[in-house]
Amino acid sequence: MISVRTLCKRHGDRRVLHQVTAQVGKAETIAIVGPSGGGKSTLLRCLNYLETFDEGSVEIAGFQLVPRMLGAAAQTTLRAMRTKVGMVFQQFNLFPHLTALDNITLAPRVVKRAERERSEARALELLDKVGLRDRAGAYPHELSGGQQQRVAIARALAQDPEVMLFDEPTSALDPEMRDDVMEVMKELSAGGMTMLVVTHEMQFAHDIATRVWVIDKGTIAEDGPPAQVVDDPQSAVAREFFGRLRK
Repeated sequence: MISVRTLCKRHGDRRVLHQVTAQVGKAETIAIVGPSGGGKSTLLRCLNYLETFDEGSVEIAGFQLVPRMLGAAAQTTLRAMRTKVGMVFQQFNLFPHLTALDNITLAPRVVKRAERERSEARALELLDKVGLRDRAGAYPHELSGGQQQRVAIARALAQDPEVMLFDEPTSALDPEMRDDVMEVMKELSAGGMTMLVVTHEMQFAHDIATRVWVIDKGTIAEDGPPAQVVDDPQSAVAREFFGRLRK
């Protein structure tokens, strides 16, 4: 589902990602962890070209991404790719002037020209999936943080993506709200969605992820099943990272 080859990214003279190479199979759930500033979120954003990269390539959901994708043809490719690759951010990013229902139906109606009745029926199904059907008419300011994040997940799912990218989706939430969002993500993973999740939630990494990537200084320092990476890390950076968490 995803193939990353020798991916490099720089900000000026600073190396952010260096020779990242990785494969993700269909229905895998990858937890991306590691020290702050190591390149986790940058890597995630490069996977759907919200950030460009300098060298290497990404193949995701059947689309090929390379450096310097410019021009009308490249923009058409990126728009098509983003209908197959959903993304959920730390700060929800809902449109404040739209209800939960309208936030979810907007992209299908604008991008796919879906009929309003059909897109609203699908949105209600998704709100039911995330436990918020009764809040369809609520505006973001009328929802808790956890509820807003669940609407954001439903919005991403409305495009029927093949891959979901999550960038620290629970870090702005209190524990109860965090648990609600994590439960939705657990159900998505169990349902076979291919997911990459930048997270500090070690319970998610240990209990839900099929693999864990430890990223430090722009490289994948360790990649393996949770039982190995979390419980018995082999690399020095992973041992130090998980050791701090356990203190």
